[in-house]
Amino acid sequence: MSLSFLKDRAFLREMLTIALPISFQQLINASLNMIDVIMVGQLGETSIAALGLSNQVFFVFILLLFGLTSGMAIFTAQFWGKQEVEPIRKVLGMSVLAASIIGIFFTLAAVLAPRFVLGLYTNDTEVIEIGASYLRIVGLSYIPVAIATSYIAVLRSIHLVKLAVIATISALIFKTILGYLLIFGIGGLPALGVRGAAIGTASGWTLELILLIVLIYTHKTLLAANPLTFFTFDLSFFARVLKTTLPALANEMFWSLGITTYNAIFAHIGTDSIAAININATIEELAFVVFMGLGNACAVMVGNRIGAGKMDEAYETVRRVVILSVISAWMVGLAVILIRNLVVGLYDLSPSGEANVRMLMLVMGLALWVRIFNFVTFIGALRAGGDTRFALIMEICSIWLIGVPAAYAGAFVLKLPVYYVYLMVVLEELVKVFISAWRIRSRKWIHDLVNG
Repeated sequence: MSLSFLKDRAFLREMLTIALPISFQQLINASLNMIDVIMVGQLGETSIAALGLSNQVFFVFILLLFGLTSGMAIFTAQFWGKQEVEPIRKVLGMSVLAASIIGIFFTLAAVLAPRFVLGLYTNDTEVIEIGASYLRIVGLSYIPVAIATSYIAVLRSIHLVKLAVIATISALIFKTILGYLLIFGIGGLPALGVRGAAIGTASGWTLELILLIVLIYTHKTLLAANPLTFFTFDLSFFARVLKTTLPALANEMFWSLGITTYNAIFAHIGTDSIAAININATIEELAFVVFMGLGNACAVMVGNRIGAGKMDEAYETVRRVVILSVISAWMVGLAVILIRNLVVGLYDLSPSGEANVRMLMLVMGLALWVRIFNFVTFIGALRAGGDTRFALIMEICSIWLIGVPAAYAGAFVLKLPVYYVYLMVVLEELVKVFISAWRIRSRKWIHDLVNG
């Protein structure tokens, strides 16, 4: 494992210029999400479970948006490498249109049928009632989230990460402060509990879109054009983009459904189990902070190089970022294991809930490098290189033929504790490591989508 590339200052400067703002954005996001869970956690395990299961709907929604927008960002990154501006605006228009359709569907489900949706995860009526009150309010912000996600993906692919970071961090801070005031009734405001958290979240995500638009036009970026011109693309170009994007969207759909199936299984083990899973998830989100930046930086750099016709540089970029990511994951995983007792002390948990959190964090810390390897190779190589169909097939097979059956067997046949079921889920990630490594080395994932 050669680390000689660490002397390549131009490579490190380019990578860090993209990765650091994204990682900082993720750090603020994960930290404030953890604060949200801690605040709601003062209301008890039932409220933690209700918030966690309600956020599963947003989790599926945001992953579908990520699949769609990152699939389309393959084109914007390659067009940027080719230095063509007009097609980038057209792809943004396609992304906004398709994302808004997804947003409308999830808004209707969250606002009109929240009890039905939450009933898919749990049969605990108290959890469903609390969660439904949260979901109805947050669902009103899904369309603004959809549009904002489209803009953020394009801004990253054309190296304008800072604007997205400013908008997102400002919105996150606003939503956390407003949520705190409304959860506990501070400053003469009513104490609304979980509904207060929902109002803060919905307001924050709406503010994010407003700030994005203002920043894009006040800084006179290449996206600061008449929005109507974004939608003047021809259908043949749209079909060409969709051919690559739809597998990425399907990839995220099947993956998110797999993850949400895992959480439904965890929830049926017990309320203390799903509460522990939600706490572990906030720590995992924090642990992923650095790697979100590295993975997305890798994707942008690979896309730019492919668009410029530099295929060997694209491969070398992936190799370097994977090495850095795995080494970093070993260190972060060790830190996760060492802070388990500190984390448990932040929540009002039962003895069984505390034991579950400790063991889940142990498994997560040990397996973190596996998840990071798969994340970076998926986002930074397979998807960035336009190899979306292969990624889709691998994702479906690993989750639905290995992960979900293993989780089901662990929970309902062997009746294992939640942390052992969580460990069994890691099996599908291990299988993907070997397949992803083979695919990367073959270089068959490199597809030039904008030249010729």
